[in-house]
Amino acid sequence: MKLIVQPGDGITALVQAINGAKSRVEIAIFRFDRGEIAKALASAVGRGVFVHALIAYTNRGGERNLRALELELLEAGVTVARTADDLARYHAKYMIIDRKELYLLSYNFTYLDIDHSRSFGLIIRNPKIVQEAVKLFEADTKRQQYSAGQPNLVVSPVNARKQLAAFIKGAKKHLFIYDPEISDAPMIRLLEERKKAGVDIRIIGKLNRKGTGLAVHKMPDIRLHTRSMVRDGSQAFIGSQSLREVELGARRELGVIFRDPKIVARLIKVFEEDWAKSRITTEGAAPVSKVAKKVARVVTKDLPAIAPFVEVVVKDILGTNKDVDLDHSAVEESVKDAVKETVKEAVKDVVGNAVEQNGVVTK
Repeated sequence: MKLIVQPGDGITALVQAINGAKSRVEIAIFRFDRGEIAKALASAVGRGVFVHALIAYTNRGGERNLRALELELLEAGVTVARTADDLARYHAKYMIIDRKELYLLSYNFTYLDIDHSRSFGLIIRNPKIVQEAVKLFEADTKRQQYSAGQPNLVVSPVNARKQLAAFIKGAKKHLFIYDPEISDAPMIRLLEERKKAGVDIRIIGKLNRKGTGLAVHKMPDIRLHTRSMVRDGSQAFIGSQSLREVELGARRELGVIFRDPKIVARLIKVFEEDWAKSRITTEGAAPVSKVAKKVARVVTKDLPAIAPFVEVVVKDILGTNKDVDLDHSAVEESVKDAVKETVKEAVKDVVGNAVEQNGVVTK
């Protein structure tokens, strides 16, 4: 088993894997904009490798790109299947080479995820896990029901809640979590219970509930995309599912729970580095955020009613010509932009003066 860390490791491992395929490449795609991978897939077809792509039927705002990708791959000789629409989303990202290697990813095949986001991937050669991934791929390409056969392979909505709940419950000393959005109530209760039991829980990402007492920091410097957990320094989970109800129970997500001392140690090292940076970022930003919110409340409270002013301006523009067709939404957006720009400039000047007068060093 090998670990891929993004950003940093890039797409080299993925391209090399496709270029080295002898008989078949099976790839599940949710988002895709990497031409290098598309070229490698086309090249594989050219040398007689069977390439089978399973493309999500939808993603947020990218259906046109998915359909264009289908056509591009079909023209290159790739066999293309589209996922069913029975689940809210098919969000799993993985690739199987010669049915001997599984590339299980918590990132998409995109520039944003690979070059600008914290994410992880695993290269897995365990025959049982690889064959289970093959079983899942075949079920989804044929739109057949999938039943879990390997508990360590975490598949939503089939066994994810059960396996991840057990993973959290098993924490005795430490639980380090990367998650862009934790909102599932039962999972949050489990985290609270583990904290009360003395487990050191640290979360980099977002927790959609206040008053838990859980330590949560924002990802510093770069975007967070991975969903990962490390437990007690000995076991880890990497996958595509957040601790959210929809990702546990209504979407196709894929992850794996594993033990590998070297990989777990590297995950902890990366997490500790991100945590140290996030501590500075979060603690430094807190008072600034508090001041900004307080000022915004005061300013909003003291703002005069703007309706009369807008009415006067519109009348001035129209004059006596009542036949001019003004688009309501266009006027609204224009007013918003104008107010925003004016306030921005005013705030910039006021903040600059206030900071200088109070002797605060700015960056």
